[in-house]
Amino acid sequence: MSVIKKDNWFYLKRTVLYLALTATGILVTYPFIWMICTAFKIPGTALKFQLFPHNLSDFSTMYTRENFIKVWQGMNFSVYFLNSLFVAGTAAFFATFFATMAGYVFAKKEFWGRQKIYYLLLSTMMIPGMMYMIPQFVIIVKMGWYNTYKAMIIPHLASVFGVLLLRQFIETIPTSLIEAAKIDGASEWQIFRRVIIPLAFPVVATLFLMTFLFHWSNFLWQLVVSDPGLTQNIRTLPVGLALFRGPHANEWELMMAASCFSIIPIAIMFWFAQKFFIEGMTQGAVKE
Repeated sequence: MSVIKKDNWFYLKRTVLYLALTATGILVTYPFIWMICTAFKIPGTALKFQLFPHNLSDFSTMYTRENFIKVWQGMNFSVYFLNSLFVAGTAAFFATFFATMAGYVFAKKEFWGRQKIYYLLLSTMMIPGMMYMIPQFVIIVKMGWYNTYKAMIIPHLASVFGVLLLRQFIETIPTSLIEAAKIDGASEWQIFRRVIIPLAFPVVATLFLMTFLFHWSNFLWQLVVSDPGLTQNIRTLPVGLALFRGPHANEWELMMAASCFSIIPIAIMFWFAQKFFIEGMTQGAVKE
C-alpha cells in the first residue's frame, strides 16, 4: 500500500513539474512567436490578436511576405545584414584565433613572467568595458579610422575571456603528445594546427559562437564609431534597427520583419553547433 502511495506522489510531482516547464516554455517563446507572426501580417493588423482566419481560404488576407521584401530591398537592410555578417564574422574569427594561440602559449610554453602576465591579463576583466570606450574612441579618431570597418573590428580582437577558456582546456592536453609531434619533426605551427586545434575544437567553436554573438548584437560601439548621418554603407543591423524605429515607429509589421533578419544567423549557427557549444562550455569550465 505504501508503495502505491509513493508511486502516486511521484507521478503527481512529475505532472506538476512538466506542466510548470510547459508553461514556462510557452511564456519564454511567446514573444518570439509573436514577432514572427507579426512580421507576416498585413499592414495595419499587427495589434489584432488573431493567428488564424475564420476560413483557411482567407489565409492570404491575413499574412503576406511583402514586409520582408520591402525591408530587405527598399530599406537597405540587405546592406546592413551583410555589414553585420562581415564585421561579426571577421572579428570572431581573428579574436578566436588569437585567443587560441595565447591560450596555447600560456598553457604549454615556459618563459619569464608567464604567470604574472597571465594574472595581469585576468585582472583586466574586473574593469568594466565602458571604461575603455572613450580612450578607444580617441585612438580611433587620431588614427583616421572613424567611420570605417577597421574601427568596428580591430579594437575588439583581444579576448581575455577567450584566453582563459582556451588555457584551461589546453592545460589538460597531455604534453607527451606535443613532445611526440616534435620527435616526428613537426614545427610549432604544425603542432598548433594539427594537434592543439583539433583537440580543442569544441572549445574553439564555442568561443567563436560567443564572440560572433557579441559582435552581431553590438550596438553602442558600432553606433559611436560610425556616422549614420553621412553614410549608410557601413551601418550594421543593430544600428539600422535602432534608427528604423524613428520614422517607422507605428509600422510594427515592418519592424518585426526587420527584427527577424537579426536572429537568422544566430539561430542557424546554434542549430548546427549546439553540440559543440554545450561540450565546449563543459570542457572549458572544468579543470581536472
